[in-house]
Amino acid sequence: MSEEFYRMKRLPPYVIAEVNAMRAAARAGGEDIIDLGMGNPDLPPPPHVIEKLCEVAQKPDAHGYSASKGIPGLRKAQANYYARRFGVDVDPETEVVVTMGSKEGLASLATAITGPGDVVLAPNPSYPIHTFGFIIAGATIRSVPTTPDENYFKALDRAMAFTVPRPSILVVNYPSNPTAETVDLAFYERLVAWAKENKVWVLSDLAYSELYFDGNPTPSILQVKGGKDVAVEFTSLSKTYSMAGWRVGFAVGNPTLIAAMTRVKSYLDYGAFTPVQAAACAALNGPQDIVERNRELYHKRRDVLVESFGRAGWDISAPRASMFAWAPLPPALAHLGSLEFSKQLLTHAKVAVAPGVGYGEDGEGFVRIAMVENEHRLRQAARNIKRYLQSMGVNTPSQSKAI
Repeated sequence: MSEEFYRMKRLPPYVIAEVNAMRAAARAGGEDIIDLGMGNPDLPPPPHVIEKLCEVAQKPDAHGYSASKGIPGLRKAQANYYARRFGVDVDPETEVVVTMGSKEGLASLATAITGPGDVVLAPNPSYPIHTFGFIIAGATIRSVPTTPDENYFKALDRAMAFTVPRPSILVVNYPSNPTAETVDLAFYERLVAWAKENKVWVLSDLAYSELYFDGNPTPSILQVKGGKDVAVEFTSLSKTYSMAGWRVGFAVGNPTLIAAMTRVKSYLDYGAFTPVQAAACAALNGPQDIVERNRELYHKRRDVLVESFGRAGWDISAPRASMFAWAPLPPALAHLGSLEFSKQLLTHAKVAVAPGVGYGEDGEGFVRIAMVENEHRLRQAARNIKRYLQSMGVNTPSQSKAI
């Protein structure tokens, strides 16, 4: 009996799990760990969303199988969101499918459209599902940078010229997880033109569409004329409405890709619990003040993080979007590498962060910091980190400066 399973052989050890296990063990031992590792929102959803969940769950007929592609009302609500937010017309019947979070959606689409022999262009560093969803499906990954500059398009052209077989899919993610980089509409216009010229499908992960700062709304690739000809886009209620555990997301765009994904999902699941989908409708259709409140909250946390960590001796650039900061290791400790640095930060400063190498080899030298603790806890983290840096012989600002 073989224990060499094909897909298991293609999956390396999950680096981030090492830090997660250490964090869990420390908390089990009674230690107060400030968790800035996992992007898990610390706020509840709006009250009217929870009320709708409870209301529908009370109905006797709400507990059977749901609709794999999503109930019609929820698909229509997502189409209305695209019209309201991006000015994009979407057919809820043929261009929208509800997913169990954007992570499941990407994995299901990977299963639907790729297999052994296919080559996928994916960013490095990237959120793990952007690569491993396709690796699990049997495809091969060719990495491209995340930085949306001229070198990005040069890398795309090199990949098309020198990869056999030619890549058929490109994954993009802006605002980026983990790097928090953003793009403008002109970038997507150029990308759509490139995809059409090279006959490449574009899968856009827009999970952080509403967490933008400094008055610069994030665009959608579907805003580009002809964008739906080549692209499908994934969004989620997880961060926008603080509904991460509800697992509600969407794929929107090209009807061919949506049909393929819908067909695969019909074999794999019966859709999310109907009361959850009804509550998701309430989130999208109801008052939207939580969206602005969450945006302002993460904006304030970003400013506190950058300011307090800077005064602790760790300079971090302010992200323009998302709930993450992509932080280079302090220069004096760069030799440790991101995994060892993360372990030491957890052990000695009681602060959990995610090692950058867990997002790909190009993430080495960085850690991802999630802004999922309140401002008081962020300042406490900064004080702990300052003491750790001083213990390592790192020059820090004068101790007379309060954090």
